Amino acid sequence: MQNLTSLSMKKPALKGLALIALLCTTTASVFAQDIPPMPRPRPENLGAANGGAAGGQFEVAALPQQQTALDAVQMAAAGADQPVVLTARISRDGPVIPNGIEWRVFGASADNAGQLKLIAKSEDPTATIQLPPGQYMVHAAYGHAQISDTLLVTPGENDKTLILEAGALSLNSAVTGDFPINPGALRYDIYASGLDEEPVPIVRNVKPGEVIHLNAGVYRVESRWGTNNATVKADIRVEPGEITEATLYHRAARVNLKLVSVAGGEAIADVDWTVQDGQGNTIYSFFGAFPTLVLAEGDYEVIAKLGGKVYNRDFEVKPGAPQDVEVLTAVYESNASGNG
Repeated sequence: MQNLTSLSMKKPALKGLALIALLCTTTASVFAQDIPPMPRPRPENLGAANGGAAGGQFEVAALPQQQTALDAVQMAAAGADQPVVLTARISRDGPVIPNGIEWRVFGASADNAGQLKLIAKSEDPTATIQLPPGQYMVHAAYGHAQISDTLLVTPGENDKTLILEAGALSLNSAVTGDFPINPGALRYDIYASGLDEEPVPIVRNVKPGEVIHLNAGVYRVESRWGTNNATVKADIRVEPGEITEATLYHRAARVNLKLVSVAGGEAIADVDWTVQDGQGNTIYSFFGAFPTLVLAEGDYEVIAKLGGKVYNRDFEVKPGAPQDVEVLTAVYESNASGNG
């Protein structure tokens, strides 16, 4: 993997029987990218509250419930239901997606509440449905990649293929200098954003290495290491038909705190710990003998309270290997109302 200041990528070709196998791979090393943000995903929550049965063949509502697609006169003149076959492709030249598609078909007109009526749904990769002639709205979702389009049903056979222009994103993180990070301490949030809008969350708490299917475009990603202030943000481009594997690099380190009576001594138990940043903001609090935390690069003060006494010291976090910070009682002792 090539390490760049901000991004490195890897992209294999569309092959195989599932999208992960179909997608090629791109790897990336990321601190931050100044790439124009993409529009928020569409459609938003289309039909999410409309219910309907899940999985298997399409389940079609009774004709009287389809009056948002065709009015009563049109329905009476439409005659028998017509066969409709729905398929989806990753990209225009890509293969048909073999599994994992969720289909929904809606009436083309909104009701008084502004909602489209759900007509049918299926999780079959190639979905087959019978519908009266008329106009509908069809929506396909593959993970967090989605697309919607109009569907015109006419007498005879009807085939509709949607092009998702889908890719995928797989994330990991390391410390500057290529120090690995325990995957259990990492989580990611993925956002889409408009040009003049706040980032819109797409998916939160993604695990390292998890493959997230997305529409092609630029996404804002935040890597969180631990629970304090070690975060990295970057804008990452997802290409259609490709898995982008991105590594975000943290300028941070794991810090081990000890209150000791002599340098290198045993950690003293029952200590009330507080860590503050250079502006006096409390970053971390803990009660115990030997706390371990992750902190972003910078200057800090650690305060250790033991009974009625307070011990403190300043320290600097540098990105890289874990570092030990010892607070010596003999050097930093003070009373509870002052600093040593």
